[in-house]
Amino acid sequence: MQMRDAINAVMRREDLSFDAMHALMRQIMTGDASDAQIGGLLVGLAMKGESAIEISAAAQVMRELMKRVELKAENVVDIVGTGGDGANLFNVSTAASFVAAAAGAHVAKHGNRSVSSSSGSADLFDVAGIYLDLKPEQVARCIEQVGVGFMFAPNHHPAMRYAIGPRREMGVRTLFNILGPLTNPAGAPNQVLGVYAAELVPLMAEVLKTLGSRHVMVVHSDDGLDEISLAGPTLVAELKEGEITQYTITPEELGIERQRLATLKANSAEDSLRLVKAALSGEGAAADMVALNAGAALYCSGVADTLKEGVMVAQDAQASKLPLEKLKELSHFTSVFKH
Repeated sequence: MQMRDAINAVMRREDLSFDAMHALMRQIMTGDASDAQIGGLLVGLAMKGESAIEISAAAQVMRELMKRVELKAENVVDIVGTGGDGANLFNVSTAASFVAAAAGAHVAKHGNRSVSSSSGSADLFDVAGIYLDLKPEQVARCIEQVGVGFMFAPNHHPAMRYAIGPRREMGVRTLFNILGPLTNPAGAPNQVLGVYAAELVPLMAEVLKTLGSRHVMVVHSDDGLDEISLAGPTLVAELKEGEITQYTITPEELGIERQRLATLKANSAEDSLRLVKAALSGEGAAADMVALNAGAALYCSGVADTLKEGVMVAQDAQASKLPLEKLKELSHFTSVFKH
C-alpha cells in the first residue's frame, strides 16, 4: 500500500492490516517517508483511533530495528509508563524498579526524558549520578549484576530520528507516544505498564498479547495516573498465560491505607530524587505509592505469587533499606563505564 493510499484509508476511518502498517512503519523508520507523509499518517491514525493490530505492527518494526540488550537473567521485568498523565508526581516507576531489584527481580528499565512531569526517568538518573550513555552489553551487566539497568531510549532506537521532526512540529499526541513502552530493548517479557487513558488499558494488553509478552499488568487509575494509585481505584488489564482479565484494585485490598497525592508532587528532578530516596527507605506516602507499583512488578516477574504478596515483599525490601543501596550501587557500577 502506498503512503498516499494509507492516509486516505485512515481518513475514511478504515483500519490498516498488520502487513500494510508494518510496511508503512518500515518506510518511516528507514527514512523513506517525507515529513508531510509521516505527519499525515500519524494524524489520520490518531483521529481514527489506532487499532491493536496497527500498534502491534508499528511496535514490531521498532523492535526489529532497535539495538538489543541480550540477557541471560530470568524473571526480567520492566516498570514503565506512557507519561502524559499531567500529574507531576515524582518518578514512581523508577523508584519501584530499585525496590523490585532489591527484592529479587531483574529490572530492565526502558525510558527517556520527561513527557508528563518535571522529571522523566533519564532526568532522575542524571541527578542521581547514574551514567546513561551505556552500550547494550554494559546495560546487560548492570541488570545481571546489580539487578537493575537503564536503557536510555535514544541510544537503542536510532531509527526514531526520522520521526522526531514531524512529531515535534505537530505537538499532538500520536502513535509514537505509546510505542516506547512496547519496545523494550531487552525484550522484557513481563511488564507493569501505566497508560495515560482508560481506553488504552484493554488495547495495550491486547497489543502485548499479540507481541508475545508473558505476564503484564496494564494500569490506569481513576484519578488519571499512569501508575497504580495510592489515592483511589486503579483499572487493570492483566495478561497471563495468554489470557487477558480486566478488574479494578484499591490500595486497601492490598494492605495499604488510601492517601492523597498532594505530598508526592515534584517540581524538578532534584525534588523527585528526594521523594525517591524516601520511598526506597520506606518513609511516608511515597513509600506506599512505590510499594504498590513495585509489588505489581514482583508479581509479574514471578518473584511473588499474588499481587498482595508482591506488595508485602516490596515493603519488606523497603524496611531493609536495600533499595537505597541498589541506587548507590548502580551509580557506582555505571561510573566505571564513563571512561
